[in-house]
Amino acid sequence: MRMVDLIEKKKLAGVHDAAELRFIIEGYTAGAIPDYQMAAWLMAVRFRSLNRQETVELTLAMAESGRQLDLSQIAGTKVDKHSTGGVADTTTLIVTPLVAAAGVKVAKMSGRGLGFTGGTIDKLESIPGFRSALTTDEFICQVQRIGLAITSQTPDIAPADGKIYALRDVTATVDSLPLIAASVMSKKIAAGADKILLDVKYGSGAFMKTLPEAEALARVMVDIGNGAGRETLAMLSSMEEPLGTGIGNSLEIAEAIEILSGSGDPRLCEFCIEMAAQMLRMAQPDLSQPAATETIRQLLTSGAALAKFREFIEAQGGDGSVVTDPGLLGTAANCLEILSNQAGFVCSMQSAELGRGSILLGAGREKKGDPIDLHAGIKLHVRCGDAVASGQRLATLYYGKGVDPRQAKTLVLDSIQLSEQPQPCPALIAGIIAKEQSGAT
Repeated sequence: MRMVDLIEKKKLAGVHDAAELRFIIEGYTAGAIPDYQMAAWLMAVRFRSLNRQETVELTLAMAESGRQLDLSQIAGTKVDKHSTGGVADTTTLIVTPLVAAAGVKVAKMSGRGLGFTGGTIDKLESIPGFRSALTTDEFICQVQRIGLAITSQTPDIAPADGKIYALRDVTATVDSLPLIAASVMSKKIAAGADKILLDVKYGSGAFMKTLPEAEALARVMVDIGNGAGRETLAMLSSMEEPLGTGIGNSLEIAEAIEILSGSGDPRLCEFCIEMAAQMLRMAQPDLSQPAATETIRQLLTSGAALAKFREFIEAQGGDGSVVTDPGLLGTAANCLEILSNQAGFVCSMQSAELGRGSILLGAGREKKGDPIDLHAGIKLHVRCGDAVASGQRLATLYYGKGVDPRQAKTLVLDSIQLSEQPQPCPALIAGIIAKEQSGAT
């Protein structure tokens, strides 16, 4: 088997079998296939695409390119969730303790933030003492003991993905649905969970800008997951405005605690209840949707989910007192309130620009390895549809010493658009993609 022949085959719209795709992935991961040949094949895939079976086989080969977690010693169904990324997306911090409090095992590997998309691991590390890197034995034992563990992704999980993504990034082949889907799902499959709930976002603050694009990606990923023997479901959700009101690491932890304490932003709360109910139903298929939703609401109002969050924090070395005293998270050295210069109704909030504003304040990183300020970020005080008076507070910026907030302030003011009359707000959840709805890629 020669790589040049496989490039030629895909260039002419041929279909690869499993052995050919494994040859490509194993050869490239081992360094036997050079970058220039892999780049040529990726471009051929970008133009000719991959069919459903090719995409499944590619994903499995990538998942098997490194270490795979075996969670079979953990009793019961293990569930995982994944978001395609957005602004103020605090769902993992809220949903996972809710689901674990319902008795479902949640075993999750998470990453760090890049660009305006926040990373769960960065957020958790804003909790004093929290340890994000668990050994495999620690990870499995914690899931067995308390039902929830979140650990940082390691380079030996789906290493082919990291190597291929770096090449895609510099060869204009990022925007290929099969390659995007294989990248996401190879890591999820290698992480070992039985069932996976995907949150595929669209809009100004998401990678997929339109609902049809998000739906197409969701269908591919649902096909891959189910084709690999993992029940997979996808929610389609809007990122036209930030999901929560806190943009930044410790700000999002504080907001998660607020929601788990029974208060907080209603929009974020209802979204998390819906997602948690879906995960509960995946683990317990006999439950009806109303029954699952009611169970989740009771766990929220009773304080059981907050108690589970504290137990989780303490299990990973963090100071669990933050759940009753969020002030222990600390705060930025400086803050600046942004006031509206006119009256009206909030009709638009550009999520991506608000996310970029948080980066300028130090809350995010432009490239891997950049340092971040865990206390920096933006707290929003208005939502789409809200009436605003002239001089009313729109947002508060948090930043450290030596940071000039003026450019971030401009971005925030430009991002929050007002109209004279109230405008309809887009629905947050646009639909759910299940196995029987997904088709060939």
